[in-house]
Amino acid sequence: MRRSICVLIVVAGVCAAAPLYAHHLKPATTSAMPVTTSSAQARSLYEKGMQDYENLYLERCNDDWRGAVKADPNLAVGWAWIAFNSSDPREVSSAREKAIALATKATPGEQLMVNWIVKVQEGDFIGGIAAMNDLLEMYPKDKRLHYLAGNWLMGENGDEQARKIMEKALALDKNYPAALNDLAYLYARNREFAKAFADMDRYVALLPTEPNPQDSYGELLRMAGNFEGSLQHYRAALKIDPDFVTSQVGLGDTYALMGDQEQARIEYDKAIRFAHNEADRLTYGMQKATTWVRDGKFAEADTLLLEIAQTAHAKEQDLQEAQSYRQAAEYQADDNAALKYLRSAEESLGHRSTISKGDKNEELSRILRNRAVRAAHAGNPELATASLKELETISVGSRNRVIQSSYNGAAGTLLMDQKKFDEAIAYLEEDQENPFTMELLVQAYYQTNQPEKLHEIEAKLRGTNVPTMEQAVVVPAVRLQRPQI
Repeated sequence: MRRSICVLIVVAGVCAAAPLYAHHLKPATTSAMPVTTSSAQARSLYEKGMQDYENLYLERCNDDWRGAVKADPNLAVGWAWIAFNSSDPREVSSAREKAIALATKATPGEQLMVNWIVKVQEGDFIGGIAAMNDLLEMYPKDKRLHYLAGNWLMGENGDEQARKIMEKALALDKNYPAALNDLAYLYARNREFAKAFADMDRYVALLPTEPNPQDSYGELLRMAGNFEGSLQHYRAALKIDPDFVTSQVGLGDTYALMGDQEQARIEYDKAIRFAHNEADRLTYGMQKATTWVRDGKFAEADTLLLEIAQTAHAKEQDLQEAQSYRQAAEYQADDNAALKYLRSAEESLGHRSTISKGDKNEELSRILRNRAVRAAHAGNPELATASLKELETISVGSRNRVIQSSYNGAAGTLLMDQKKFDEAIAYLEEDQENPFTMELLVQAYYQTNQPEKLHEIEAKLRGTNVPTMEQAVVVPAVRLQRPQI
């Protein structure tokens, strides 16, 4: 279930401004949302795209939906899902415009689906959630809509709400594979691994010839620290489908977390070679860069991330360009060098207008978080305060959990610098899946004499097995230290 590398930052309140089933719409007369098209081919390809999406064929489903809108150019929801899932920012922008223009000709349910996707991409997070909630209320028996909503909330770090929605999907069909997969991830994120693996066993049994159940099992085993088991399942997925590249990346991620960086680079190189699109290729390259950080060879990481940034710029992949510069900033020993990379990251977001406002704001929030922290550490309180203020302004106007997390992490870090430990804890606890934040919480609980919480967060930090730059910078070093308790 690899939709986004940076997906494990969880805070509270994603649906606070738009509670589930808020508008009391009358349920539709059909159990499933209809798709407006007179083309049997378009309908078939749209449905195949949804099935491929559920099975995590994330580029093949794009091809299905492209075929659907070719068969029926007026298929609004087809354009909407291309906009939602494509990795080409130009295609996303164009497809979103087409979806908006065609939505008025579609059914009320389809209009809500288009509004959900469009509003989120345009930065209207509350409006997008409201449309999603109305769609679920209109079709309370459509298990796929519940899955799509819950899956999106997981990508936006809304785990608590996602869990409720996935449970509704499984109440409609207890053997719905896609919902079982996602619910297992939600259990694993909450470190309820026994429940996660029970659902994984059912998922594998339901789809024995599909690669994603094996891929998901591999990822959850890695999260639990069972690296050898993880490798076995990733290899099983590739045996089923050698072109299931996410499992090839999974091998690289697992070897990296095991400490075998040389083998990880070999596996990542295979994934880069067989990537299905340019955005994935760049992302896999960033994963490879973390291996140099884990090896302590920061010059090699710098070289690779700069190369990725330059390639991304040439390929008009502004988001990946910004991400590569921002990740380079995260491990710099010199604060001024980090701030330079962060300036380049922010500039990358402004190169073109094709990047969606939603993606832009999320990445900008991560950049501002790092800038506020680095500026404070560099003895530049003016820049730190200005960065935090800009981040606060973005967060106040959005219920986006990624943005809220960035703000809480930055605010808590600056309060820690001022030794305002109790105040810092209130913010840091709203961002406690981030390794930088967990490390600070260990210190904060120590300073405020809270041994039980200290022990819990330290164990959580030491047991964090996610293949991110933040984990690479923080967790291996923490594991080498004696526990606080």
